[in-house]
Amino acid sequence: MDIVVAITLFVLALLIGVEVIGKVPATLHTPLMSGANSIHGIVIVGVVIVAAHATSVLAWVFIFLAAVLGTMNVVGGYVVTDRMLEMFKSDKSDKDKEVK
Repeated sequence: MDIVVAITLFVLALLIGVEVIGKVPATLHTPLMSGANSIHGIVIVGVVIVAAHATSVLAWVFIFLAAVLGTMNVVGGYVVTDRMLEMFKSDKSDKDKEVK
């Protein structure tokens, strides 16, 4: 693929992604993030597949980096999703005050 075509494709994907995500309501961002995190788990599967065929030290270095960065991405994404879900939970102490 020509470099100009690759850059054009990247820029178009970026613009479309920003446009689509910008139109998602705030209440749907949490399920969207959760789905994206599960897709990012494919990176970890790819690392395992590539590790089965690695023969050089340089390949193992890249495999290690991919595994560490991919794991950080997935775990960090779930931490952010958990924080987003906490925003939707109501405080139980407020409910107790309303009942009394």
